[in-house]
Amino acid sequence: MQLKLSSLFLFCFLFCTAFQNAFTQQISREEMLFLTQEWEGERFEDGRPKVSDDLLKRMVLVTHDEAWAVMRNAGYRYQYADGWQIINPDSILIGRAVTATFMPGRPDIHDAIDERGKKEGKRGQNSWPVDLLVQGDVYVVDQFGIHVDGPTIGDNVANAIFAKSGNGIIYDGAIRDVTGLKEIGGFTSYYTSYHPSHHNQQGNLNTMLIGINKPTRIRQATVMAGDVVLGRDGGVSFIPAHLAEKVVITSEVVRLRDMFGHERLRSGVYTAGQIDTRWSDDIERDFSGWLNEHIDELPIQREQIQEILKNRTW
Repeated sequence: MQLKLSSLFLFCFLFCTAFQNAFTQQISREEMLFLTQEWEGERFEDGRPKVSDDLLKRMVLVTHDEAWAVMRNAGYRYQYADGWQIINPDSILIGRAVTATFMPGRPDIHDAIDERGKKEGKRGQNSWPVDLLVQGDVYVVDQFGIHVDGPTIGDNVANAIFAKSGNGIIYDGAIRDVTGLKEIGGFTSYYTSYHPSHHNQQGNLNTMLIGINKPTRIRQATVMAGDVVLGRDGGVSFIPAHLAEKVVITSEVVRLRDMFGHERLRSGVYTAGQIDTRWSDDIERDFSGWLNEHIDELPIQREQIQEILKNRTW
């Protein structure tokens, strides 16, 4: 009997622990490591993948077409979202994702989450993920597209986001104080709509925070904390951390091949048919020689070109 009671107690303890962990807002380091096993590089203290600053700088010239092709070939089909309203539409947004997931408010769940936060010294659920941001991050929010009484970001929160990250937001929902947000220099942001209301309008709990840095959905895209956010040309790509380097290198190779091909076409060395199809061995050898000849003139670091040459067979 005593053994049965002990087993029952152990089962209840494990079940309750699992239940509590499932509804803890911020993902644990162990879960982060588990969900990002393919990343082998540096990490933040909480386990979030830390793609290097160098790769982020090189990512600025990557197009969605190039990123999409690499991700699609690797089996990642749902990493792009478009149809946004944009602050600073001519700018490019690059950074490491910090994710937040909100759901429609329900008083009992909201109050339980809020009470636990207060015991940890936290106030205002919409600010909890913002407190985690560091320079180079992009705040990525699933606000389930809510419009009226939905905004959790206005000019005060936006200024805090920009001060901590130096970046803007990807926000699937309505923002408020849009005039004030536009006054923040460099706050390149993608959002669904604008509405002057507030998520806790007149005491109504319209939204509640259920996840920080957990996998989240931004429209038709799946986003994980640490993904590289590429926002440009009206759309957003979410590049898994372990694919970021491959995306950048592929983009650089494509850029160089285009430069070479265009130059050779203008000089009449090759026809469009030769350049527009799979290159012959002779063209590939010519390309390698061209890279060597122009290595200090090209818009890609010498070291990167040397690495490309090292991996070529021509």
